[in-house]
Amino acid sequence: MTQPTGNTSRLFSKASAISWLWRQLSRWPVTRLWRISSVLGPVVYRLNKRERWVTERNLTAVYPALSNAERHALAKQSLKHSTATMLELGHAWMAEPQKVETNILAVYGRDKLDNARTESRGVIVLAPHFGNWEVLNFWLSSHFPFTAMYEPPKIIDLDPVIRHGRERMGASLVPTNPRGVAALLKALKRSEAIGMLPDQEPDWGSGVFAPFFGRDAYTATLLPKLVARTQARVVTGVALRVPGKGFEIHFLEADERVYSDDDVQSATGVNASVEAAISLDPAQYQWEYKRYRKVVQEQQKLANYRDYRLY
Repeated sequence: MTQPTGNTSRLFSKASAISWLWRQLSRWPVTRLWRISSVLGPVVYRLNKRERWVTERNLTAVYPALSNAERHALAKQSLKHSTATMLELGHAWMAEPQKVETNILAVYGRDKLDNARTESRGVIVLAPHFGNWEVLNFWLSSHFPFTAMYEPPKIIDLDPVIRHGRERMGASLVPTNPRGVAALLKALKRSEAIGMLPDQEPDWGSGVFAPFFGRDAYTATLLPKLVARTQARVVTGVALRVPGKGFEIHFLEADERVYSDDDVQSATGVNASVEAAISLDPAQYQWEYKRYRKVVQEQQKLANYRDYRLY
């Protein structure tokens, strides 16, 4: 029998520890998880220089009118919410379904999904990294036939744990490749719902530059292709955290430009839709993601490139 290598053994141990922690946290009420986040969030802000730097850099770019004190305060709140999301993964993936459902305090805009299905149209749900998107996945897959793309985690031994958590209410996960795109098309043609991450930078060749808070960001172009072939409706969906209480699901009308057959116009509509969701509570957006990384790579000759070289 082949013995595990040192690296494999360490990864397995790390995966086991993370899975165990999620299981323990799944037993705790979200009120307690928020209190823990309120303690850990400031620690993350103080000690994690990378997360703090990227968060504040993004906030400077999108909210230039903020004072330094206001920006620092918003960055602290953002990292507190990001900490809460990490602690709540076990809740979304492993807690008793009734417990998760009970913590969803309200659902706004459900008619946007119901009306599309009444018209025999599929629904594309743009789900940005806002609030707790895993709770949104839980609700969607509990109430609609739901398909979403899935990329295995870097710690491969966590794959079955995460996959089971996301699929346990009936969601269908498909790979991030042409086979997965074909599965999304089939789901939409069956008048079902699919989920898309609108705020992750795609690989080169799979996107265009479009404004996001007035500054170009490399944005995926899969959406207009799906709309053109299926006439699907597009909505933005988020699970807004109500600190210490639970979550509210919000479905918002997407910006009309998402239906354009012009890739740049459609991508502009996608980013505007994400901006509208963020306006619900800017602190709940994951600002530590390097949303402008590729445009910085394209602007290396600008005079201020030295300020961005580590971004």
